[in-house]
Formats: sequence, C-alpha cells, structure tokens
Amino acid sequence: MKLWHLQAFFWTSLIVLACPVQGDEISVAVASNFTGPMKRITAEFEKDTGHKVLASYGGTGKFYAQIKNGAPFEVLLSADDETPAKLVKENTAVAETQFNYAVGKLVLWSARPGLVDAAGDVLKTGRFEHLSMADAKLAPYGTAAMQTLKALGVYGVVQPKIVTAENISQAYQFISSGNAELGFIALSQVLKGGKIEGSSWLVPPNLYTPIRQDAVILNKGKGKPAAEALMKFLKTDKARAIIKSFGYELS
Repeated sequence: MKLWHLQAFFWTSLIVLACPVQGDEISVAVASNFTGPMKRITAEFEKDTGHKVLASYGGTGKFYAQIKNGAPFEVLLSADDETPAKLVKENTAVAETQFNYAVGKLVLWSARPGLVDAAGDVLKTGRFEHLSMADAKLAPYGTAAMQTLKALGVYGVVQPKIVTAENISQAYQFISSGNAELGFIALSQVLKGGKIEGSSWLVPPNLYTPIRQDAVILNKGKGKPAAEALMKFLKTDKARAIIKSFGYELS
C-alpha cells in the first residue's frame, strides 16, 4: 500500500472513531407521576444508546385524547394499564409491546409537618380547608384517591373541600404552594433519598385498585429502533433500580 493510501486510511479511521454514533429522536408521552424517574432514565438511556428522548409530561387521560387526535407521540408511558390496552384495541398502539414498567403508590401528603398523621385520621377529623387530588376522570391517581375516600367512608364529608387538579403534578403544586393544606399524590413525587419532607400517610394498597402503569409503542413508533431500544432499556436492571428508588413496586 502506498504511503498516501496509508495516511488517508489513518485519518479516515480517526474521523470515524471521533464521531459518535448518531441515534434517532423519540417522542414520548410520560405520565406526570413518573417525571422524576423518567428524567434520570432518559439521561442514562441517551448516554448508553445515542438516541435522544423528547419527553412530554402530563395526565394520561389528556394524552389519550391527544394521541387519538394525531399527536406525534411514538411511545406512551401511562399511569395505568387500561389506556394502553384501549389504544391497542383501537389499533392505535402495537399490542405485543405493552408491558408493566411500574406499580404506583398513593400517598396523602402535606408540606406542613405534623398535619397528616401516620394513620390518615386527619381525613376523618376534617381539620383542613382544602384537599387536593387529580381529576378522577382523567388521572389514575385521582381515581385511586376517590376510591380511598369512599373506602374510608369520608367522601361525603370532605367532598366540598376537594380541589380538583388537572393531573398529579398540578395536585402536588397546589399542596406544595399551600393553596391546599394536604392532598393525594404519587409517592414518587415526594420520596427523596428514602425520606419524605412535611407529613404523610402511605395509603394502604387494599383501599384502591392497584395502579399498574404500562408502557406501549404507539403506531407512529412502530418499527423505529429508538422506540424499541427505549422499551428494552426500561426492562434493564439499571432502569428498574431507578424506578424502585422512587418508591414504585416492580412486577
């Protein structure tokens, strides 16, 4: 091989090694309760695969409506298992891709220390003016909150005090800002380093239907390497460790 051929080969090799593998972009609709874990998972996923995640966070019910109206989402990380199943049934999502990535936990929380007792009896005493919770018609955690209030037999008493939020993130904002003294949110929103600031009551799981959160590839993401890579990554030990650290159970 001539010298100039060797030199050309050498510099070409350096350029190839210096240029990182270009991944694809993927548009993901993420249930707002999963914001914290998803941001950490995204960072690890992008670092490991070269793909880029464009995540939108919001209520599952609103995402469903947007997807049905043609929103360009390729993957849905839902706050329930019913919405992905419904999208599959309506031929809007890929059936064989649906799987459970987390089981959520409901918590009654207040930013004020001492307000919420360890047994949740504050709901029976009614010593508060406003109780925040996500819309039960749109948000699975709102449904769980409603089921809890009814199971405890206090819904009729506290109903006038309920401040309905569009989604679980807004419910958290109402409580953290003091606009509502307490409310029902996802444990993942307030669990930091294994501790919860303020005061809280972890709602016993027998008081509400299990919050099984499923992921599914939507039709717009069918056959796309980035979508398939994300679903695979969510099942890895690395991703599952992150999910568990936010208080979720794993199936």
